[in-house]
Amino acid sequence: MCRHLGWLGAQVPVSSLMWDPPQGLRVQSYAPRRQKHGLLNADGWGVGFFDGQMPRRWRSAAPLWGETSFESVAPALRSHCVIAAVRSATVGMPIEVSATAPFTDGHWLLSHNGVVDRTVLPLRSTAESLCDSAILADEIFQRGMDRLGDTIAEVGAADPLARLNILAANGSRLVATAWGDTLSILRRADGVVLASEPYDDDPDWEDVPDHHLVEVTGDQVNITALDGKGIR
Repeated sequence: MCRHLGWLGAQVPVSSLMWDPPQGLRVQSYAPRRQKHGLLNADGWGVGFFDGQMPRRWRSAAPLWGETSFESVAPALRSHCVIAAVRSATVGMPIEVSATAPFTDGHWLLSHNGVVDRTVLPLRSTAESLCDSAILADEIFQRGMDRLGDTIAEVGAADPLARLNILAANGSRLVATAWGDTLSILRRADGVVLASEPYDDDPDWEDVPDHHLVEVTGDQVNITALDGKGIR
């Protein structure tokens, strides 16, 4: 459930990541190619981007394919760092803007592709929504992004059925986990894309192995295996 995408590199139009590619998030909202759970991502969409070091967000509980206003504005939105997602809500979770990624703590933007049992997570008033993804995002923010690998491994041990693909950025770092769902990476001359699935048929897309963490900083990409004890 859900598809998401992250970008770190040169300033590019948001539309070049979400709207223009032949299999971009707009198409993935109604015809994803690699989605294992669910057929549609019609329960909302969101994009977050950095204006300097300031995270900005545009979110909706409507399907992305019908957002003609966003389509007209997206080419004018430019950023060096972007997190975007289309949502297929976990059964029983609210369909509302506050439940739609990306979530933020004021410094990081974060998207969750997956599902987790909320009973294994602490519920705080700082969570943006009562949906599982928002509560998980809040737990990650509270524990700190430098502990992302440990947090995901511990939550995965507490809920063995959880799917915990995370994508997050703070303007200078882009981090992701592959845990129970697909994740691909494209190293372009002008930056790096991390996505639930490739947005085109470029042969340079690489699949990230399951139970791995990816960190992009500048032109450096590190992929690290995760186990039940965290990063190894």
